[in-house]
Amino acid sequence: MPLSDDQPHTRTRLPVDEQPSALPTSRQSRPLRTLLTVLVVVTLLVVAISVANRGKPDPGSGGSSADRAAPGAGSGAGPAPSGDQPVGTTVNGIASGYPHSDQGAQSAAANYAVAIGSADMFRADSRHTIVATIADPGSAAALQSRLDQGFTPETAARFGVDAQGKPPKGLTFVSRTIPVGTRSIGYSSDSVKVDVWCTGLFGLAGERSTKPVSDEWFTLNLSLRWTGTDWKLTDFSRASGPAPVPQDQQAATAEEITGAVEQFGGFRYAR
Repeated sequence: MPLSDDQPHTRTRLPVDEQPSALPTSRQSRPLRTLLTVLVVVTLLVVAISVANRGKPDPGSGGSSADRAAPGAGSGAGPAPSGDQPVGTTVNGIASGYPHSDQGAQSAAANYAVAIGSADMFRADSRHTIVATIADPGSAAALQSRLDQGFTPETAARFGVDAQGKPPKGLTFVSRTIPVGTRSIGYSSDSVKVDVWCTGLFGLAGERSTKPVSDEWFTLNLSLRWTGTDWKLTDFSRASGPAPVPQDQQAATAEEITGAVEQFGGFRYAR
């Protein structure tokens, strides 16, 4: 039945939150657009910084020799590798022909440290060969006499080997020096002192060993002289440490240590 104009009309009011509107959709899209804009700006900044830094020189490859020799300078990471190729010649198995530079002297010192700390030093013939190879001719005789006095039969016995550096049957004698880092002190074109921070492995590997292989931390202080063709050793001394805190790690078995010594060779060091 149709309503007459005299009958009252009924109106229904919806709550404000229930009224349909297109505004919320528009407002919700604004944060998304803002986030995308921020991401684009950050990406562009990163790319710009990368391009700007690409042409800058490596801070570890330049600067004075004093800057390169200071292990605590800058970031505290020590002198950066130079990128120079290792020397390509050897004499009696020891690298030779180092560059006439601060870094060349440090390379020589690192390799000489390896030779001085090797098992060959416990045998008279090979010890004399090492000294003749790495020593300055004017200092060779004094160094030879000093080392011969240091590597006595009593010294050998403390390491578990005989006077000729031979271990008991069935055991492997281990004496290795591993340079961790170098620094030069007072470099000049004629001479330099180089500290070589090292860790070393010493002992007898194998079953029934009473002197198992253990590690040690020490610093070798080497004095070098430029002979006109190479850096050669004139003197050296040894100081204990610095040693890091030992890690709680399970020790390898005698068989594993023996296998590692036989299978893993050493390195030729160069800055």
